Amino acid sequence: MDVTFLGTGSAMPTGERVQTGLLLESGDDSLLLDCGSGVLHRLAATETGYEGVDAVLLTHHHLDHVSDLMPFLKARWLAGATDVEVVGPPGTESLLDDLHDAHEYMRDRVDLVVREVDAGEPFEVAGFEVEGFETRHSMDCLAYRFADSFAFSGDSEAFAGLADFADGVDVFVHDCSFPDEIDVSNHPTPTQLGEALAGHDYGEVHLTHLYPHTDGKHREMVQSVREHYDGEVHVAREGTTVETDE
Repeated sequence: MDVTFLGTGSAMPTGERVQTGLLLESGDDSLLLDCGSGVLHRLAATETGYEGVDAVLLTHHHLDHVSDLMPFLKARWLAGATDVEVVGPPGTESLLDDLHDAHEYMRDRVDLVVREVDAGEPFEVAGFEVEGFETRHSMDCLAYRFADSFAFSGDSEAFAGLADFADGVDVFVHDCSFPDEIDVSNHPTPTQLGEALAGHDYGEVHLTHLYPHTDGKHREMVQSVREHYDGEVHVAREGTTVETDE
């Protein structure tokens, strides 16, 4: 599986980082994981493009994870790629209904299938076998695990249950929104993340959902994580593709 970082920023995007989005590819299968503002443009620059994505999987419905969803659907319609599935936690059907109410001209332009999934119930989307896990955030949010290949925390505080859920994957992408000196809830600091990951085994950990407060502090953030977690840790870089063993 190839995992490409499209958007590694937060609700406060910068000139270098747009909001959350990842492209997952395995063979002929492709999946867009979250679709925040700026992700459509990043996706258009890939070989797969927005026309080649088989489905969209949402972790939750905060704006920085869904802002480009309707622009994505419109771009596909205009390109003639009119079949797509959107999968997400409970409330995803209402989200799409409300978006189409606000943009009525888009209704029925795309042959859209919307499906809701719950934590703890394995499911398949775009050829990928996935399991969801409830995170600790300010609204309902799911982390996702793709067999032993890949896991994504979505937005979440760091805690043992989520670390256990992802244990053993080749690549674990985890929210690390702020440096240690910021007192924050609903997201982890590097020290909090390192403490949660301690004793677990991941091939690589990548820090994402980076607020502007982290600028210039990435090296010390990685060091803070590694004071507790003895493993390979990186700050996610947009446009970078990492490969899993499967």
